[in-house]
Amino acid sequence: MSHYFTEPSATEKRRSVDVRFWDTEWQFTTANEVFSADGLDLGTSVLLRESSPPAGATRLLDLGCGWGVIAVALAAACPDAVVDAVDVNPRALALTADNARAHGVGDRVRPSAPHEVDDGVRYDELWSNPPIRIGKEALHELLLTWLPRLKPGGVARLVVGRNLGADSLQRWLVEQGWQCERVASAKGFRVFAVRESNLVRATERP
Repeated sequence: MSHYFTEPSATEKRRSVDVRFWDTEWQFTTANEVFSADGLDLGTSVLLRESSPPAGATRLLDLGCGWGVIAVALAAACPDAVVDAVDVNPRALALTADNARAHGVGDRVRPSAPHEVDDGVRYDELWSNPPIRIGKEALHELLLTWLPRLKPGGVARLVVGRNLGADSLQRWLVEQGWQCERVASAKGFRVFAVRESNLVRATERP
């Protein structure tokens, strides 16, 4: 069976799920062989509950978008923002596009495979429930690719399970020269705010 972060192998079977966050009821379409196909996963729920939409943002990133709940939420809450919704799973990207259209933000949510995103784009904020199960080396490469795409003063909001190495990931990010503050801890998950520190020189940014 295919993992959610690979090319789906089974015939698509869609379903609707009802979720609640930011004091609003939402309905999304999901499908098999995407992350958390049965509904809003606990980690993303914690991230949304413990984080506020960025006022005044114009460019945002949902990294590992799955069926698009974070991308749609950010686009709905930030009417001036374009949201890049990035995933390697083409089924997830199709679901994200459909969910964005269903919620009236299809013109500002841009589902994309990683290689389709312009390297020159910079983000006010990056939100992610990162794919821990791809392995430590791949995860580190993923973060080192996308974190430098934050604008000066930008922030990445990450949620990671404590039992999946949240604390070791925090230490590693600090070792790489990033500020990584734990801003919340709930239901076995850590929410981190990651920012550029003085150790990450402007000359090192792409």
